[in-house]
Amino acid sequence: MEPEEFYIKRIQNLEIELKKLQNKKSVFGWLRFGSIAAIIAAFYFLWSLGIGYVIVTSLVLLIAFTRLLIGDLKNKAAIAHLHYLLKINKDEIKFLKGEYYDFPAGNQHIPENHLYANDLDIFGRASLFQYINRTTSQMGSSQLAEYLQHPAEMDTILQRQAAVKELANKIEWIQDLQAIGNDTQITFLTKQRLQNWVNESPVFSKLNLWKWLRYVLPATILTIVTLYIFGLVTSGIFYFSLLLFAVIAYQINKIVAPIHEKLSKISGELDILSKSIVHIENAIFKSSLLKELQSSFVQHNRNVSADIIRLRKLLDKLDLRYNLVLSAPLNILLLWNLQQILDLEKWKRNQHQKINIWFDTLAHIEALNSFGILHFNQPQWMFPEIISEYFFIEGKQIGHPLIQKTKRVNNNIEIKNAGELMLVTGSNMAGKSTYLRSIGVNVVLAMAGAPVCAGYLKVSHVQIISSMRITDNLAESTSTFYAELKKLKTIIEKVNKREKIFILLDEILRGTNSVDRHTGSVALVKQLIKHNATAIIATHDLELATLKNEYPENIINYHFDVQVSNEELFFDYLLKPGVCNSLNASILMKKIGIEL
Repeated sequence: MEPEEFYIKRIQNLEIELKKLQNKKSVFGWLRFGSIAAIIAAFYFLWSLGIGYVIVTSLVLLIAFTRLLIGDLKNKAAIAHLHYLLKINKDEIKFLKGEYYDFPAGNQHIPENHLYANDLDIFGRASLFQYINRTTSQMGSSQLAEYLQHPAEMDTILQRQAAVKELANKIEWIQDLQAIGNDTQITFLTKQRLQNWVNESPVFSKLNLWKWLRYVLPATILTIVTLYIFGLVTSGIFYFSLLLFAVIAYQINKIVAPIHEKLSKISGELDILSKSIVHIENAIFKSSLLKELQSSFVQHNRNVSADIIRLRKLLDKLDLRYNLVLSAPLNILLLWNLQQILDLEKWKRNQHQKINIWFDTLAHIEALNSFGILHFNQPQWMFPEIISEYFFIEGKQIGHPLIQKTKRVNNNIEIKNAGELMLVTGSNMAGKSTYLRSIGVNVVLAMAGAPVCAGYLKVSHVQIISSMRITDNLAESTSTFYAELKKLKTIIEKVNKREKIFILLDEILRGTNSVDRHTGSVALVKQLIKHNATAIIATHDLELATLKNEYPENIINYHFDVQVSNEELFFDYLLKPGVCNSLNASILMKKIGIEL
């Protein structure tokens, strides 16, 4: 089934299911109203028969009302989940039409200095990240950004490829996880608050005294209350005991309050975390990476979700301290806050050093899910072959992922040995920069374990480094030329160390005069050849192409050209062998009014 057909059919099925749940919601409303009316009627009609009849009937009806209330809440949650799923599928249809700008752009991940991220539009509006990102948690977003910024090890790439292929066949499962996460975003702040609390020393349980006082004190006050009811102790003793235990409860509350304040802020996110983990725990995976990640949620033959649900329930119990009606009697008679905080401290004692694993594993799965959806949405894309030998790249029908298929022009690439430099000459706007970015972005995807926008790609395990989009920095008093020199310095250092890098350069030394520019470019090319580096260099300097005569085994000349007819320019954006002979700058200058 084609992606668009799948999403349309999914929306239709979801809308049918949603209508059923909305009808069910209406039924629940009438039944709840009817149960309340029945309780009132029981008092009116059964009172004359005796209070026993009223109490029994009311209790039965109250139980029925409670069950209806719980059922109604579950039904509302299911309706909300379906609304999220509908939005997810509608967004994917928009994505298939090239409208992906409503997805998070990842501006927070834009690095100040990176080997290629800014040149290749990895983050920001209309970026690779925005195109791919389907994460819902802050950790997932950060993990996906990490995938796109750093090449994975070869074994990891192969494991991710297998995982992504499997996930592409579990789109409904992925969407359910997305819908759960869309309810409340899981944030780094929640992770930090939980981790900080776990790392804090216990307040009560570090003293054995509290471990038996939690039972002795409530037993004492309950005994006094019972004796008072039966007239076995005086009212003075009774009221003094209540006052004494109220003071004890107040002092305990002063210690519990700041702890609870911190934890209560993460209660909603813990609910989403537990639901997300349950969803992952219940999945059946075949690929080794997904099974390994899933196993992180099973500790000592116990599912992590059960522990998180227990934590959430303890926090819900502790929330009763906010209830003015119940808080006083619960804390005076049962030392309620003490009971819950001791249970919380016991919980965290068993979870030390495990918190990071929960969030990190969810982050990895969300990032892999993003690649899985990409593979599902672009079934014609393929998974590249990664080899360890440096350097080799061969690709057929490589296109830029962010250009719509109907407008995209695909090209090939072939560099078979280290030390080979591909010089790409061509006229303005003919496609040189887009070609470099197409190669760069697809290699980034390949090193992340994702499918690539190509008919075929075989590439060495390599680190991309580029110098394409250089800007000045007024805050640092850095000119464009000096900013480019800094980037080239980084490249040269890596080349001198014989690191396995693949260099992309667009118009070298553009910030200086033409003589120095040519001299510097020639020197750089020779240095790259000397150190056996591999690069694609786009340039307007046609004289650079003559280096082919001096280095026939190292220089590969290609070009993009333009056709001119009646002073109109026509581009085919196809890469061709050899040096460009057609120029268009003079025509463009005439068009804007420069008299040549």
